[in-house]
Amino acid sequence: MGYLLLLLAPAGSVAALVFAACLAFGVLRQGEGNEQMRKIALAVRQGADAYLKRQYTGVAIFFGVMFVILMALAVCGYLTFFVPFAFLTGGFFSGLSGFVGMKIATAANSRTAEAARKSLNSGLRIAFSSGAVMGLTVVGLGLLHICLWFYLLDWFYAGDPDKIQKITSTVLTFGMGASSLALFARVGGGIFTKAADVGADLVGKIEAGIPEDDPRNPAVIADNVGDNVGDVAGMGADLFESYIGSIVSTASLAVAAGLGINGAAAPMIMAAAGILASVLGTFFVRTGEQAGQQVLLRALRRGVYISACIFAVVSFFLLSMVLGWDRIGIYFSVLSGLLAGILIGYFTEYFTSDFYRPTQRLSETAVTGPATVVIGGLSLGMLSTAVPVIIVSAAVLASYYFAGGAHNFNLGLYGIGISAVGMLSTLGITLATDAYGPVADNAGGIAEMAQLGPEVRKRTDALDALGNTTAATGKGFAIGSAALTALALIAAFRDRILVLDPSYQLNLSLMNPSVLTGLFIGGMLPFLFASLAMESVGRAAQKIVLEVRRQFKEIAGLMEGTAQPDYTRCVDICTRAAQKEMVAPALVAILAPIVTGILLGVHGVAGLLVGSTVTGFVLAIMMANSGGAWDNAKKYIESGNYGGKGSESHKAAVVGDTIGDPFKDTSGPSLNILIKLLSMVAIVFTAFIMSFSIIK
Repeated sequence: MGYLLLLLAPAGSVAALVFAACLAFGVLRQGEGNEQMRKIALAVRQGADAYLKRQYTGVAIFFGVMFVILMALAVCGYLTFFVPFAFLTGGFFSGLSGFVGMKIATAANSRTAEAARKSLNSGLRIAFSSGAVMGLTVVGLGLLHICLWFYLLDWFYAGDPDKIQKITSTVLTFGMGASSLALFARVGGGIFTKAADVGADLVGKIEAGIPEDDPRNPAVIADNVGDNVGDVAGMGADLFESYIGSIVSTASLAVAAGLGINGAAAPMIMAAAGILASVLGTFFVRTGEQAGQQVLLRALRRGVYISACIFAVVSFFLLSMVLGWDRIGIYFSVLSGLLAGILIGYFTEYFTSDFYRPTQRLSETAVTGPATVVIGGLSLGMLSTAVPVIIVSAAVLASYYFAGGAHNFNLGLYGIGISAVGMLSTLGITLATDAYGPVADNAGGIAEMAQLGPEVRKRTDALDALGNTTAATGKGFAIGSAALTALALIAAFRDRILVLDPSYQLNLSLMNPSVLTGLFIGGMLPFLFASLAMESVGRAAQKIVLEVRRQFKEIAGLMEGTAQPDYTRCVDICTRAAQKEMVAPALVAILAPIVTGILLGVHGVAGLLVGSTVTGFVLAIMMANSGGAWDNAKKYIESGNYGGKGSESHKAAVVGDTIGDPFKDTSGPSLNILIKLLSMVAIVFTAFIMSFSIIK
């Protein structure tokens, strides 16, 4: 039955890609607007293309070096020869998903602005459809990548009595390529976008006193480019990696749990059911002409919640057929992950949306200056960590015991893994609501730069405000799913050790000095990583600030609007800075588990993985929610509260927003990749570490 229903996986992946293509053609058929709108959109598109071309060129060198290293390990017998090639394909599909998402987003921005001239619903449909292209491309390519390798290995190991174990053990190593590409995309894109955003805000809003998307600001095009390379291409690669990581780690845990091929097939079948649910959910995202944020938010929620309900019903019947009624508890493990994802999104919205009291109170602190805004934002972010941690902890416990962990430890671990699959099952539509944000943001910028009418600006402002909320909830969802996926990967790391050496005596007690030392190192790593990323944004932003000041000073007539700024120069500065600055954080993520393993052995690595997961999860939530709240507190003031635009409270809120920018769009989101990449590297290099570690 597992083999038969497994056919749903490739069918689902193809269906996702076909539907994404249909949505993309539907978006591209829409008009781009007048000549000025097309000109602005072209500048954004060219800047984004130039950035990705340079980034992928640099990343290709890294992948070439890693391919040689992995091939050398395969020659020495530490890996199978499939792994180096799977590393390349994982990176390729991850990069491709981000590239496709960015291309449709940069094509949809002006079309969204033009559609908003007709009606609010028209603008919403264009922006959301472009986001759905991104979401469905990610899940379609992710599931397709897994299926291609699964069927190839199934053919290669045909007749081998240990076929399932060898397939799942090999498939487990595939995520390293996707993780590596995701890290470069997230960190590099985050540095680009926030350097441009901070530079544009500090000089444009505070010093020059001009609006956010004023065409006189030399950094405005770089800011719009950054929204796409960071929040679209980077987010796509990030969640592609989470998606395949949750599936392959759960499949690898199936063997130890005694579930065989049916257990290994179950996460792929669940993914196919999630694709169906996501596609159906997209048809329910519509709204009227009321421009309120809550009305728009309900329209998006309707699609997400309906998708979740469809998945919950379909997965019940599929799991009962695949695993049997005696394992029906695993279905409730899936539901625990699905529910946890929805709850994390809701509470992230509560702490970051200006519709609720936490962000409104943060806006009020701007009346007394920047210092109180900074203090309030940090406090809010720290407070907001409590609920997601409790939710994930409850999901872990529930999924463990629902799956039968009380009687079979390995079944409990499988339950934790498949709860991560449940959380990510409707990623197709969940990611659509997130990728929608940058498109709406760009559309608002184009509407302002092209001087469209006040009614159009009112509609694009409503879409943009909603985008801030969905971006924040999307980051919360990504971080929560990363935590569950990382836990499944840690369990898979343990199983990998025992597969390589069944007699190995694992001692993961906290009294083991190697484990304890690894915990401390792992707990420190997210802070080191976040510091490197924040520092990179700061250095790049300084260059943008100096360049924008130079242009305002040297280009005659720029402030009067009679001269054109040099947009290309700011885009080039951000591109060069991002490529240079992303190297150090990436090296930390890749080298840390290998060096720790050589010095402390696999026990030290296990401690490192646990420590980094705990502190990385909490720190990522704090940074993402602080940044989101600062951003929306600024927009709450701009809507006319506490003095409105140009007031002293507005300037104070802008300072908080500039601090929050690298929090929510660079360091915070990158941490969820860090905690998964550490586990992936540890799994790939397990045999090497066991052979060469100083402490056994």
